[in-house]
Amino acid sequence: MKKIIPAFLLILFLLPVSNSQARLEIELNKGNFEPIPIALHGFTSNSLEEDGVNEQLLSVISNNLKGTGMFKLIDKNAFLEKLLPGQTTPNFRSWSQIGSQALVTGTVRKSGGSYVIEFRLWDVLSGQQIAGTSYTTSQKGLRRVAHQVSDQIYSRLTGEDGYFDSRIVYVAESGPATRRVKRLAIMDQDGYNHQFITGGKTLVLTPRFSPRDQRIIYLSYAEGAPKVRSLAIETGSESVIGNFPGMTFAPRYNNDGSRLLMSVAQDGKTDIYELDVRNKTKRNLTNTPAIDTSPFYSPDQSQIVFSSDRAGAQQLYIMSANGGEARRITFGKGNYSTPVWSPRGDYIAFTKQSGGEFHIGVIRPDGSGERLLTSSYLDEGPSWSPNGRVIVFARQSRGGKARLYSIDITGYNERLIPTPGDASDPTWSPLLK
Repeated sequence: MKKIIPAFLLILFLLPVSNSQARLEIELNKGNFEPIPIALHGFTSNSLEEDGVNEQLLSVISNNLKGTGMFKLIDKNAFLEKLLPGQTTPNFRSWSQIGSQALVTGTVRKSGGSYVIEFRLWDVLSGQQIAGTSYTTSQKGLRRVAHQVSDQIYSRLTGEDGYFDSRIVYVAESGPATRRVKRLAIMDQDGYNHQFITGGKTLVLTPRFSPRDQRIIYLSYAEGAPKVRSLAIETGSESVIGNFPGMTFAPRYNNDGSRLLMSVAQDGKTDIYELDVRNKTKRNLTNTPAIDTSPFYSPDQSQIVFSSDRAGAQQLYIMSANGGEARRITFGKGNYSTPVWSPRGDYIAFTKQSGGEFHIGVIRPDGSGERLLTSSYLDEGPSWSPNGRVIVFARQSRGGKARLYSIDITGYNERLIPTPGDASDPTWSPLLK
């Protein structure tokens, strides 16, 4: 595997920010909120080359913000003011007259082989700067700077962490159904900077990011039998964690990567196990005649959600992280599978098969508030964005084409995430550092 190296140098420092609290606020928990009007003036410059950098940054920031459905971007043809190089403070009256409540400005200049980008976010209503940062980066790092600026805008105006400076690993699929090639691929959360991680000679399944770092765990058939492998994305360092008897399914790390959960099928039944990565010892957390699978830790590591057919159809259950008695949380018709706990702890996403269709849904850990967000021929495999606001999942059409989509937790703003070919089993990384 090729080593994947960040293609940028990033230096951060805060510019002066007003202590007054911004008067801009979005109600995120409802789908009928009014998007906030925001003007992206952009980054003033002194050369055509730097103007090109401005356009590249604005394109990424614009696509990120529009993709959330939470912002209304004001057409630049409506702008009444064009800031000049060296002009720091805008004329807020000019921006309020066109209905803008937030304004993005900044500068870009060439310094040796790098670009210095200064970003400012203004509350037009109060006339105060509410965020500001300076970045130094190479040409290759411009997209990431744009993602980081987008995260600052999103965070400052919504009160939640952003999720744009993150990546998605998934299983890239190609070839005929009888000789399907499956290899791991990685890309930015918006589909750019796509790379293949594995070559395709070996079957790979169920990649899952560690909740805290840029490391994945997955199943590999490199030597015939399935083995659990760990891969550090930044360095390319890879190791075999274990070779377990029976068939192993969907391993997942705990927060610090010291333990992992998996389901193992052997002796005619499927149970959930926890493995201590350091000393390779494992313990059995369930021991029933049922099929217990897809375990996932709660964010505080105290509980585990999993899928089981112990009541007949597959339903979702929660038990202590030490095992023991499980509490059923779903009671709907159909089959529930692939539960994943939100990083915020407030919801569990799942796949549901019901009425001849598949759905991505969410439910609270106490079993209340179940909602189905999607419906299609085959939707499956949800994974949460780092801030617990958006879910990525795989969708297969009746014709067999498989693609990745994302949807907001409210059930609005479903979007296609572009991939070069068929895609399945997505897993969303934590924020990059």
